[in-house]
Amino acid sequence: MPHDHGPEHGHHHGPGHNHPKTDHLHSHTKPDDAAADLQVLTAQFIDGFKQAADKSAYLRLAGIPFERPGVGGGTALKLVDVQLTTEWQVGTAAPSFGSRELSYLPYPGEMIRERTNMALVYVSMDEKSLLDIRQFLADRLAGD
Repeated sequence: MPHDHGPEHGHHHGPGHNHPKTDHLHSHTKPDDAAADLQVLTAQFIDGFKQAADKSAYLRLAGIPFERPGVGGGTALKLVDVQLTTEWQVGTAAPSFGSRELSYLPYPGEMIRERTNMALVYVSMDEKSLLDIRQFLADRLAGD
């Protein structure tokens, strides 16, 4: 997305990096911002899928592959299902300092949020593979 740079911007624009004369766009998002952006994009994608009258057309417009290579590339996997799962994160757990026990923090009611995840289910005669939509979207964003 385009952005203005003030004198404190902090990096040198050398030859070939002249904002006013190019259509080169780049972002200076922090990793936390990128993860938050991906989370919002994923939620919007899932909402759009649920509301789409023609789910197959929605997937095609989004560039979802209906076939993917299998392990070793020998056989093609076919998209057969779109799996939606709803989860409720009610707490968090992390390693404790100097202990094999987890430090557990249950969330108060107002912090508990619903999350819906999507997986694309591909199959062949020999294999089944799930592609998490977050991974698909992250790969697409990285390629842009």
